[in-house]
Amino acid sequence: MSAFLRNFRGVLFFAAMSVNTIFWFIPIIALALPKLLPIAPLRRLLSKVLMFCGDSWVAVNSWLFRHFASIDWQSTGTEKLSRNNWYLVVANHQTWVDIVVLQHIFNRRIPFLKFFIKQQLIWFPLLGLAWWALDMPFMKRHSPSYLAKHPEKKGKDLETTRKACEKFRDTPTSVINFIEGTRFSEHKRIARNSPYKHLLAPRAGGLAIAMSSMGELFDAILDVTLIYPQGAKKFWALCCGEHVKVRAEIRVLPVDPQLVAGDYQNDREFRRYMHRWLNDLWVEKDKRMDEMLAEQD
Repeated sequence: MSAFLRNFRGVLFFAAMSVNTIFWFIPIIALALPKLLPIAPLRRLLSKVLMFCGDSWVAVNSWLFRHFASIDWQSTGTEKLSRNNWYLVVANHQTWVDIVVLQHIFNRRIPFLKFFIKQQLIWFPLLGLAWWALDMPFMKRHSPSYLAKHPEKKGKDLETTRKACEKFRDTPTSVINFIEGTRFSEHKRIARNSPYKHLLAPRAGGLAIAMSSMGELFDAILDVTLIYPQGAKKFWALCCGEHVKVRAEIRVLPVDPQLVAGDYQNDREFRRYMHRWLNDLWVEKDKRMDEMLAEQD
């Protein structure tokens, strides 16, 4: 019976989040249509209204988690953030709960968080239009096999992504990148022979795209370290009322000019430099996670 009640609570909670999502997606989709008009002042105005809708959607979700879930979240390092700046957010990734936590701690402290999304997903029913309306940067990437057959297309995907990011020059923007490329697990750490205790080896591709597309716009890099002292929980467990304890530490890092100026695709030395920069960051993050976990004992 307790398992039934637990799952019933999860269904009710998920239904409440779904209602909130539908409620805000209706105006978002409605506002997306006039945004198609090639009138720059109108597009800028609609973008501000749409970001308000996005922030409000996250705020209501946060309210639901505060009052109807059992989540203990604490964060440090948000004091000097601004909604008027451009940020690249990099974070370790352990569970889908990470997204809820990041949206909560950054909501209305920095511009609405945006994810790089594959170009094909723009055709996803309803959500594709909503992501476009919320100015999610769509990226088109060709596979190595495709480029081998069509070498003239090399670099075109990055050029397409750069054009997609042009709109961010007039509107403060936050772009998030999970550097590991997937959620951490001990099995993945061993299978990939990761040199870190709490992290998978970082992947530079996403960072390279962000820096090549928007690097000169970023005012700072926000390095987020997430830990779950009692172990990472699945999103469904959170919905069902299981207690989740999470700590987030945010460091504001300057943007290294060398990360902006290089050519990741064609410059081997630059690729090595970016890998070294990421590995140094990950060594420090792994050490800090050890310290944060020890502080919770």
